[in-house]
Amino acid sequence: MTARILVVDDIPANVKLLEVRLLAEYFDVLTASSGPEAIETCENGKVDVVLLDVMMPDMDGFEVCRRLKSDPATAHIPVVMITALDQVADRVRGLEAGADDFLTKPVNDLQLMTRVKSLVRLKMLTDELRLRASTTRNIGLEELLNRRKPAELAPPKILLIDERETSCSGIEKMLRGAVELDVVREPGMGVFQAAGKDYECVIVSTGFTDFDPLRLCSQLRSLDRTRVVPIVLIAEDGEEELIIRGLELGINDYVVRPVDKQELTARLRTQVRRKQYNDQLRASLTQTIEMAVTDGLTGIHNRRYLDSHLRTLFDRAMARRRPLSLMITDLDRFKSINDTHGHDGGDDVLREFAQRLRKNIRGIDLVCRYGGEEFVVVMPDTDGPVAEKVAERIRAEIARIPFAIGKDGTTIDVTISVGVSSIQQPADTVEALVKRADIALYEAKASGRNRVVANAA
Repeated sequence: MTARILVVDDIPANVKLLEVRLLAEYFDVLTASSGPEAIETCENGKVDVVLLDVMMPDMDGFEVCRRLKSDPATAHIPVVMITALDQVADRVRGLEAGADDFLTKPVNDLQLMTRVKSLVRLKMLTDELRLRASTTRNIGLEELLNRRKPAELAPPKILLIDERETSCSGIEKMLRGAVELDVVREPGMGVFQAAGKDYECVIVSTGFTDFDPLRLCSQLRSLDRTRVVPIVLIAEDGEEELIIRGLELGINDYVVRPVDKQELTARLRTQVRRKQYNDQLRASLTQTIEMAVTDGLTGIHNRRYLDSHLRTLFDRAMARRRPLSLMITDLDRFKSINDTHGHDGGDDVLREFAQRLRKNIRGIDLVCRYGGEEFVVVMPDTDGPVAEKVAERIRAEIARIPFAIGKDGTTIDVTISVGVSSIQQPADTVEALVKRADIALYEAKASGRNRVVANAA
C-alpha cells in the first residue's frame, strides 16, 4: 500500500523516528516543523494522512486540525493526533477539532501501521468519491461527502460480541447515545446476528472461555453478508501476536484493554465512515451502470443495452434452436404531437407509451427505447404468429385509450405502427433480424399506419 504521509512535529528527533518507520513500510513521507507549514503542505500537495503532534509552538496541533477540517480543500484528509499517554483531555479536544484517530507516545509500531493503513484506505475511498463527483458533475463535492442519508441520521448500528458481562456493561456505558449497540454473549450466535442485520461495525472481544476469537472473525469474513462489515478487535495487553494474526485475517482495527472511551470512539467512527463511503461507492457504481443502460425519459433500457443484450438472447436462441421474435414500434405522426402540444406533451406521450408497453409484455421480454419515438421489444421463445398477435394486441390497446398530457389532463388519440420479425433457423444474424423488422415497420407506415406488418418475418 503506497501513500503520502505528512509528519508534523517541531522536534526533529521525533520527526526522524516516525519517518524511518514509515519509510520501512514503503510510504512516501513528507515533514513539517510547524502548523502553518503543515497547512501549506496539505493545501499544495497530495497528502493522504497527517500525523500531527499536539504540542507545538505558535500554533498547536488542535488549531492545525481545526483549520484543516474547516477548509473544504483539506477536510477529507485524515488527521492522527499524537498525544502523551495520560492526556485524556487532549483526546477529547482532538475529537472536537475533527481528529480521525490518536496515537500515544511512545508510538507502538503495530499501532502506527494499523492506524495509518486504515486511514489510507479511508482516504482512498473519499478520493474516489471526490473524483466521481468532479467527473460526473451531477452533484457537488461537499454534498456528496457531507450529505446524510436517512440511515445516517440515526446512530450507527454496532454489534458487540463479548461473553463477559462486566466488559459488555463497560462498553455499553462508553458508547451510550453515540451508537445503537446490540450485545451477543455467545460467539456462535454472534455470527448469525451479524449476518441477520445490517451493522456498520462488529466489535469482537478476545476473552472467550472456549472459543477462538479469530475463528469468529474468519467466519464473519467468509459470509457474503458480513464480508465488508468492519471488524474491531478488543484485545488484552500482551496479545500482540493474536492482533497481528487478526489483521492478516482481515480485521480492520483493534483496541487494547483497558479500553479508552475516546480511542474506541475514534476507531469506530473511522470504520463506520469507511463502510458508509464503501456503500456510497457501490451505490454510485450501480447507479452509473443503470444510467448507462437506461433511457432517462422513460425509465426503460436504452439502445446501448439492446445492442448488447439482444445478441446474447439471439445467440442463446440459435444455439438451442428456439424461436425468438422482435418487434419495432413507432408512434404515428409524433412530430405533429410535438408541434401541437410542445415537447413536454411529447415527453408525456413517450413516458405513458413505455408504461403501457411494459404492462402488455412478459417479464422475460426485453423492451428498449430504440431512439426518438421508436421502441423495440425482444420476445424469447416466441414464434412469428404469436409475436404478431402480441403486436396487434398492443396496437389495439394504444389506439383504444387516449393519452393524457399536461397538467390539465388534456387527452389525445395516439396510434402506432409495428414491424415484426422472427429468427430464421438454421442461419440468421442479429443484423438481419433487426433489418427485417425495420422493413416491416416501413411497410406498416407506408400502407396507412396504425397497423402491424409481419410478412417480412
